[in-house]
Amino acid sequence: MSGFFQRLQALPARRQQAFMAALCERLLPNYAFYAEATGQGDPRALRAVLDLVWERLAVKDARIDFERQAEKLAELEPPAEDDSFGARRALEAVVAISSLLDTLRGESPEAVLEVSRTSRGGVRAFIELTEGEEDGERLAALVREHPLMADENDFQDAVLEAAEGELDRNGLKALRRLGRNEGVSNLGLGGEE
Repeated sequence: MSGFFQRLQALPARRQQAFMAALCERLLPNYAFYAEATGQGDPRALRAVLDLVWERLAVKDARIDFERQAEKLAELEPPAEDDSFGARRALEAVVAISSLLDTLRGESPEAVLEVSRTSRGGVRAFIELTEGEEDGERLAALVREHPLMADENDFQDAVLEAAEGELDRNGLKALRRLGRNEGVSNLGLGGEE
């Protein structure tokens, strides 16, 4: 794993942003499920902010007010008093996009690691919730060997490889398609794109 994080940190900022954008794509369905289940939030508004990030990655001179987008994001967070599993996963999507915006505003060198860990952390939380294992060591082993965690690790490896490759317009489109993962989130939810 440490080799993975070293490669990630070695990427130039734009490639790190492309990596984060792809991971955010895969977190969006979790937000949409939460919004659908509770009537809270606005998946279309979240999608619009992420679309602007892709636009900026494709067109370097695109004039986008990321300060304003960050303000919009803050309004999309689930209510603070909602501590449900769904709210926490929805919040992860908002926080990940927020970290990505920070990098576009020239802040946050750790953001790429945070987004990677956020996505893995959501998977870990889901496995812990569904497996109901009390023993810490057994749970850690379950998480490591779980198909969803294997899928998450493979997915992040594939995204990193793509971000290290050619990032012209077609490369970005391919990376975005990879991130969308046919509408299936990192928790295996979804499937209609």
